[in-house]
Amino acid sequence: MSRTYKTTGINLKAVPLGETDRLLTILTPDLGMVRAVAPGSRKHQSKLGGRSDLFVINDCLMVKGKRLDKLVQAETIRTFPKLSQHLGRLTASQYLAEVVLLTALSDTPQGELFYLFVEHLERLETSPQASLLAALCHGLYHLLALAGVAPEVHRCCVSQAEIVPNLLDPAWRVEFRSASGGLVLPPVSSRVKQPGERYGPAQSGPRPPLWLTAMDVALLQQLSKPDLISTLPVYPVQPDPNPPKTQEPWFRIERLLRQYAQDYFERPIRSAALVDVCFATV
Repeated sequence: MSRTYKTTGINLKAVPLGETDRLLTILTPDLGMVRAVAPGSRKHQSKLGGRSDLFVINDCLMVKGKRLDKLVQAETIRTFPKLSQHLGRLTASQYLAEVVLLTALSDTPQGELFYLFVEHLERLETSPQASLLAALCHGLYHLLALAGVAPEVHRCCVSQAEIVPNLLDPAWRVEFRSASGGLVLPPVSSRVKQPGERYGPAQSGPRPPLWLTAMDVALLQQLSKPDLISTLPVYPVQPDPNPPKTQEPWFRIERLLRQYAQDYFERPIRSAALVDVCFATV
């Protein structure tokens, strides 16, 4: 039986191996996750040099190995050059790649995941800078949904009642509970919470609740759709004398989804540490 095979894949991760090689983690639509050595790819003028960079899609000729496969030929069919030219785009792309690495399977077709990831890389590459954080949240939610673990944002996880955010009521709140799997309507007697209220001093026991505004929930509910209707926050009709910055609601949503994903997978998303730095001035 031939030990060589052909596949198409996108490089999700590349780490140095030995003096001149790279170890690649490649997502393919037909074989799922493949780990392969790109021999000599760190040498000057290596034919595999640029082809082993992050987020490059190649037609690959591979040799099957006992532990690791070997990439012997690669023909590039798609790159995303703008991702590496902007720290925010690159950070968001690496963030989504980490989530893909947490959800993808080996030796199992992963066509839906492959094409969904490529679709959201395209969006990150072409989105206006002011919409990058929203595009990141959109991609993150879709990856969680494809894995079957997205938080419930349209119905109460306890009562199954439909949740319709009241944008006319500045005091409207709903609780997000990771342990319950999403949004939970509060009892009528609950006191009014501040948006994003969550952490006090470090304490043992259950994590304090996270309360979301109507605007937060309206943006969250957009994430389940194929396209975002708007990346701008929606404010109550009554003017707010101290309106939040445009990105503040998306910061809250990103942190919410980040914590939810990390709780579920029990692994940190390391690229997320740069999000606050990259988008602080957006």
